[in-house]
Amino acid sequence: MKRKMPTLNALKVFEVAATLGNFTRAAEVLNVTQSAVSRQVRQLEEQLGEALLIRSHHQLNMTDAGRALLGALQHSFDRIELAVRGIQQKQQPTRLRINAPPTFAIRWLLPRMRRFKERHPHLEVSITSALRDTLNESGQLDCAIRFGNGEWNDVDGSLLMHEQHIAVCSPLLLHGRPSSQVNLHSLPLLHVLASHDRRYMTWSHWLGAAGISKVDISQGYEFDLLDMAIRAAVDGLGITIADRHMVEQELADGRLTQFRSTQVEGHQSYWFVARQGQPSNPAIEHFRAWLYDEIGKPFESPHALQATADGARDYAGFALWGESHSFFE
Repeated sequence: MKRKMPTLNALKVFEVAATLGNFTRAAEVLNVTQSAVSRQVRQLEEQLGEALLIRSHHQLNMTDAGRALLGALQHSFDRIELAVRGIQQKQQPTRLRINAPPTFAIRWLLPRMRRFKERHPHLEVSITSALRDTLNESGQLDCAIRFGNGEWNDVDGSLLMHEQHIAVCSPLLLHGRPSSQVNLHSLPLLHVLASHDRRYMTWSHWLGAAGISKVDISQGYEFDLLDMAIRAAVDGLGITIADRHMVEQELADGRLTQFRSTQVEGHQSYWFVARQGQPSNPAIEHFRAWLYDEIGKPFESPHALQATADGARDYAGFALWGESHSFFE
């Protein structure tokens, strides 16, 4: 049956332009000229008899009709991409694509992935660490680990673990003294940035719980990634607040020590999320079950990994990608 609708190419061009809000950026993504993008959108508007985009000062604003069409197109293209992925996976059914926050991926997930490989040797894994996963925007991911409060309406989520904030530093900073005898005012503080000009409030929350006052929390080094703050603490640069799960290796081998016994539950948590309504995927269920089995288990010694696999980063069967971003988790 012949469908009475605009060309698929025109709809795709509009979807990209409306999403990016700029003809020039859309042209770069589509690898065509800016005039070609503008012409396709204009012809689409003429065919529909309705304005879709309002052009103003190199920026595109959508009309009500444009917003309605964009929502329908994004949903439809997502479904098409998922269907194509499903067909392709029949030829490659053993690869699982996951996105996880960078510090979580580096410090909690990777040290345990050897056990996943031993349990499911037929499965291969691709891990990315983008600031914002594209689970619902494309079919490139199967599942993800998210850091937040769990209030996502577009995915099925299940709680993995709550953050447990503790203060940690190198034992060298304490000069052999118990932390109860060390004045925190004399130690440099290490902070994690929530954005380029705003810190997370973890130091304020921890100091309040510990009953320690008159500490100048405005001083100290700042990092846009928790992993960097932890590494700085290991190197003796100062003391930081970290999730206990993320420093278990350093606490176990003595590179870090806990400062005082105060522990504060974080306001956000780690969640396993999967796309709503997607067809059953045994690989996803295997990974989800394995994650819950791993919670509470100790990490796998990096020295053992080096002895057996020439280094902890030599993970046969795993593909790892990362992106630059600001991220506490």
